[in-house]
Amino acid sequence: MDIFEADDNSTPLTAEEKDGLKLKWITLRSELNEAEARNIAQAQVWLLSNKNKEVCSDTFLRDLHKKMFGDVWKWAGEYRITERNIGVAPYQIPMKLMQLFDDVRFWINNKTYSNREIAVRLHHKLVQIHPFPNGNGRVSRLMADIVLEKLEGKKLYWGNTNLVNVSEVRSNYIAALRKADAGDYTDLLSFTEEKN
Repeated sequence: MDIFEADDNSTPLTAEEKDGLKLKWITLRSELNEAEARNIAQAQVWLLSNKNKEVCSDTFLRDLHKKMFGDVWKWAGEYRITERNIGVAPYQIPMKLMQLFDDVRFWINNKTYSNREIAVRLHHKLVQIHPFPNGNGRVSRLMADIVLEKLEGKKLYWGNTNLVNVSEVRSNYIAALRKADAGDYTDLLSFTEEKN
């Protein structure tokens, strides 16, 4: 099985992006997932020393992605330069991110939405823009958690499972994202609400 084989809900990598894998010993998808998970854990340690940084910025997003995937991928922290089945055209990425971060600051300053909804909308819009070759869902979920944690010391609930692997929870998450694409955030808000 190809380690880069993706399910229907994942963004496929180009041949050039696949060549960006730093860890040439990886031969199984499970090994790739494990290497990325270790790298993401290191990024979370890095975040502990960066709590006071401005997070709603292009620079922070790229730094975070690089910290999350830089040990695994050469292109970590770099915006994609190829078209995808999801996301804006590559040349639009910087402008769309600037608009999004301006919107988030406006929503926070004007209390346009609840803090949780601000985080959920940030997550959804980042996924829609799809700035990186891969890891967009993971970096978007972490960005949403960082923003909510800054606003009220909490994180969102992401189904208590690994959303990278195919599962019923991941299917519900993808369906909620698609509904949000149409402007209805109710399912995505419900998905991110911790179940007791």
